[in-house]
Amino acid sequence: MRFRKKISLFAALAFAPAWAAAQEDADLAALVKPQSEASAGIGTWSKDRPRLGTYDGQPTRGAYGLLDAFINRRDEATGTWTTLEARNLGLETRELRADWGRQGNMSAFFEYGRTPRDEPYTVLTAVQGIGTATQRVPATQPVTLGEVRLGTVRDAVALGFSKIIGGGYDFRLSFKNEDKTGDRLWGRGGAAEFAAEPIDSNIKQLEAVLAYTSKVFQVQGGYYGSYYSNSIKLVDTNTTALNNPFFLSQPLDNQAHQFFVNGGYSLSPATRATFKVAYTRATQDEPIPVGPGVPVFAGAPTHLDGQIDNTLLQAGITSRVSNAFSWLASLRYYDSDEKTPQARIVQTAATCPTCVDNTPLKLTTTSGKVEGTYRLQQGLALTGGLDLVKQERRVPFGNLDPTATFDAQRYVPWRSEVDETTLRLELRRSLSETLNGRVLVAHSKRDGSEFTAGNEPQVNMINPIYLADRDRNRVKLMLDWTPIQPLTLTFNLEQANDDYGTSSARPYGLKDGAAGMVSIDASYALSDNWALNAWFTRDTTEATQLGQRNASSGAAEAVKDAKLEDNGTSFGAAVRGTLVPKLKVGAEFLYSKNVNRYPETLTLTGAGTAYPSAPPVFAVGPLKDITNTLTRLKLNATYALRKNADVRVDYMHERWQTDDWSWLFADGTPFTYGATTDGTQLVQPSSQSADFIGVRFIYKFQ
Repeated sequence: MRFRKKISLFAALAFAPAWAAAQEDADLAALVKPQSEASAGIGTWSKDRPRLGTYDGQPTRGAYGLLDAFINRRDEATGTWTTLEARNLGLETRELRADWGRQGNMSAFFEYGRTPRDEPYTVLTAVQGIGTATQRVPATQPVTLGEVRLGTVRDAVALGFSKIIGGGYDFRLSFKNEDKTGDRLWGRGGAAEFAAEPIDSNIKQLEAVLAYTSKVFQVQGGYYGSYYSNSIKLVDTNTTALNNPFFLSQPLDNQAHQFFVNGGYSLSPATRATFKVAYTRATQDEPIPVGPGVPVFAGAPTHLDGQIDNTLLQAGITSRVSNAFSWLASLRYYDSDEKTPQARIVQTAATCPTCVDNTPLKLTTTSGKVEGTYRLQQGLALTGGLDLVKQERRVPFGNLDPTATFDAQRYVPWRSEVDETTLRLELRRSLSETLNGRVLVAHSKRDGSEFTAGNEPQVNMINPIYLADRDRNRVKLMLDWTPIQPLTLTFNLEQANDDYGTSSARPYGLKDGAAGMVSIDASYALSDNWALNAWFTRDTTEATQLGQRNASSGAAEAVKDAKLEDNGTSFGAAVRGTLVPKLKVGAEFLYSKNVNRYPETLTLTGAGTAYPSAPPVFAVGPLKDITNTLTRLKLNATYALRKNADVRVDYMHERWQTDDWSWLFADGTPFTYGATTDGTQLVQPSSQSADFIGVRFIYKFQ
């Protein structure tokens, strides 16, 4: 046996040049006569699958068409390529793209795609007019509820053209139009009352780019525009049999225009500089819709006249000083300046301690990075870096009224400056046949200017998560190992820990947090015809919070201590191979489990309107865990009828389970919107399983 292997090896080496030449001829033939493929079939689901079918266009039981195609053509005389790619034509997730291109001259494309989103919850409601701008909520809880399924659909069409002008210049133009229609979950009122948001909007995007390329200088500049329009501006949700107008507003039409230039210049063979400049203006000047009969403050604006100007300046340089050492540095300046005129929105009395004005903000963020890499022996490289971020936050207007200051209208502490510094060190090993990897450690520290208080004493006791002082430590390990030739193992490990510190002045808010992930992926070539792959992933996210409810809210004063957790575990395996020369088979298995834990305790400590006198101190909690699991098995077999025709059979079994109590009362009965009014309920089966079987015919041609 060993002798035979040696003869085979010597024969392969002896004929390697001939084999390589034959392979090149085959590749060239494929370029001259490109391959095409089309398939058609039918598949059916045994049961409804509202949760797992949310985005794949197959939420209900029944048959679905399986239509796909890839057509590739080349005109040898002109060097023109024409391709047509169609996916999922029999489903709601259908996609179509056509490309036409003449090598070294010009190209064009057309693209269409549909993206559905079916609401996984079934809505049981008596609200009338869902899908329109006029909805009626029952005045009293009805006896009979109708079943409604909500969902949205995005239909997008894109066109593009590019032209090589010559002399290093080329031009690109693209346009995309997307319509979004449907309905999604909504609500109204201080007490929970159901409404369905009607959606009928459009987004248009236009981009034009002119680029120049030479050996040392590359630059491109152009225009990008975004245009949003909404057909439904205001939704009337009046309660039936009552003159009680209740209007809900929708996003208004807006647009944004950006002009940009970016590029790079090679200062020397070892040093390169890059830059980017962009200016964007976003506006919204549509009239503010107001429903009939709604009282409006006399000084309130009829138009928002909204405007935000964004400026981006960025520059960087990279240099390879020697074979052993290279470095880079970059600086980025981003300024977001809202120029919407200040206006009084709410005023309920002659004086203004409780008035509400809009608060345009000016945010300026300056960030920089310096990094150096030193290459050691045995394929090792050591990289050290320093990242700096500084943000200035300002309110660029004066007060409309001396008694209505910005501080008086805020409900969270304010910080005018936020700084963050990150130090990182990374060790990499590459160019090894058996072992490659990297280890990264980083430490970040965020702080800033002094906090200023809000409009109530308890407000300044909050530590806002996006502004609070924070220390973050992060470690990341990636490893590729090939212990034997047919086996490859990949390891990933990430861990980050956040510490927000403790403060007697601001005890409430996020105290600490952690996020970690570990994954293992293994690939094993059993033989020339069989391959096996398996993987495992475990991720964990934790956060410790301390919250407070003041007695002035009408309930008893309380403190909530919570350590929230989100744990996910998933593993899977796949095998594929050839049973006989004409029959290829494959199998995949997936199991995923996600657990959300709420070990929080609510401690009542003082009196409120619900407790005329201070109650005894007692605690309530914790909440129940929410666990979601998914099990999925896929089997497939492909039989070659002849050289250019196959038949493929697919089978899938999937099962999803949950004990989600989000829309349930403590006794397990469905939560009811407005127990004395509309009575709407949201329900879903706690266990959903379905089987799929599909058959398709595949035809290959040139």
